[in-house]
Amino acid sequence: MNSRYEAIKTLMSCVKETDAVISTTGMISRELFYHQDRLGNFYMIGSMGLLSSFGLGLAKLHPHRKFFVLDGDGSALMSMGTMALVAAEKPRNFIHIVLDNESYESTGAQPTISRSVPIGEIAQASGYASTASVKSCAELAVELERCLVKDGPHCILIKVGIEPIPNIPRITYSPNEIRDRFRSFLMENTDG
Repeated sequence: MNSRYEAIKTLMSCVKETDAVISTTGMISRELFYHQDRLGNFYMIGSMGLLSSFGLGLAKLHPHRKFFVLDGDGSALMSMGTMALVAAEKPRNFIHIVLDNESYESTGAQPTISRSVPIGEIAQASGYASTASVKSCAELAVELERCLVKDGPHCILIKVGIEPIPNIPRITYSPNEIRDRFRSFLMENTDG
């Protein structure tokens, strides 16, 4: 099984300085923060299920900047209707990555329904420009590179395991600090 942390590292190796990365609640944001905190990261806190709609709005406001939307299966399932909206709005700069561990890990690893509900196929049926289910971090890197040169929206799903990093810190910024840092990034860095 793929390590979620390694998948996040793979993603970040493809991210340019001007790209934005927004991440869902829980361990995904904590691991992103632990691996590579940067002004261009927005860590969603306390709003599970709203990441893709937040990313859609940002992608529409900043059409020349890439937005990597780093979602979990529980969050993606919670906002399934947003997938159809993303497909209808067609933001070419929107790359939706779903790290699917088939659980709500942060609240005790209760199972989600992603084992029987194919999130990637739903994105495809909704009308995303491309969808892919990758089996390894190496395949994830190849797919990310492909997405960087083609118009989106794109959805990439990768199955990951539940492997918490011992003593991983919580995000040390307050929600207002996260907002202000990200806003300054969007205003100070040229799109593109």
